[in-house]
Amino acid sequence: MTSPIAVAGVQGTDLSASHAKYERLIAKAKEAPASVTVVVHPCEETSLRGPLEAAEAGIIRPILVGPATRICALAREHGLDIAKYEIVDVEHSEAAAAKGVELIRAGKADLLMKGSLHTDELMRAVTASATGLRTARRISHVFVMDVPSHEDTLFVTDAAINIAPDLEVKRDIVQNAIDLFVEIGLGTPRVAILSAVETVTSKIPSTIEAAALCKMADRGQITRGILDGPLAFDNAIDPEAARIKGITSPVAGHAQILVVPNLEAGNMLAKNLIFLSHADAAGLVLGARVPIILTSRADSVRTRMASCAIASLFANARRRSTALPRA
Repeated sequence: MTSPIAVAGVQGTDLSASHAKYERLIAKAKEAPASVTVVVHPCEETSLRGPLEAAEAGIIRPILVGPATRICALAREHGLDIAKYEIVDVEHSEAAAAKGVELIRAGKADLLMKGSLHTDELMRAVTASATGLRTARRISHVFVMDVPSHEDTLFVTDAAINIAPDLEVKRDIVQNAIDLFVEIGLGTPRVAILSAVETVTSKIPSTIEAAALCKMADRGQITRGILDGPLAFDNAIDPEAARIKGITSPVAGHAQILVVPNLEAGNMLAKNLIFLSHADAAGLVLGARVPIILTSRADSVRTRMASCAIASLFANARRRSTALPRA
């Protein structure tokens, strides 16, 4: 049975409250030390304005990496003051990505932020075997979503990096999302491993992997979160749908992290929430040496601000401890 919340969109919802969850995160980030952030190729208005507004709010301290003449001309055209920010002059976007990663490796910054270049271009530099930012953890993407019709902030992962993750990769995807949730101060997350149904069946391999991930959590291979799965989307986020199906768990109906079977499912779910439920979707890449703010060129300045705030909170938490616990 499909829950009404899964299909109703935002009819009757006060859209003026749609930014409330982001507002709390942004306010919290303003109270923490600003994170030095390498902004790679900010050569379009939104990609430059976003980090500058985050800087004016005291959330980040940007280092602008890209063609200096072009960045300065863009700032003049749109009335943006960049006089007090460092500019590292490089010729083009590919060089900007390489230089940005180099600055991170040299310990010059806490965060990396995508500007107006293609995601593939940035991620090639990030994942380069000899010169990139890889760690022992698999790199994955998390959408941190503010859905007007839903009480909790929703994390959707992975909808941008890993196309068809196997069980071991999913373990890292789950742990990356949990670490972010915990370290930015949201508490212990309820994690739903999504599939098309809530029963384990060999006909749907993602249900078997969901059950395995839950057992991995039982055995300490995944830590700091409460897992349940497989769960269908409706009984993951709607208590009434979970009740009708007879599912009793701390997660069912109250999930905060939604782990999708593959990139296609995650991408469709995230865009469904964005376009039909008017959700905001901040985006981060996790599992690298530093958090990576991976926004779309179509994102609003506000979404970029929220992405900066979440990444800065995470970076500050990592600075407070010598290392995150590794499961």
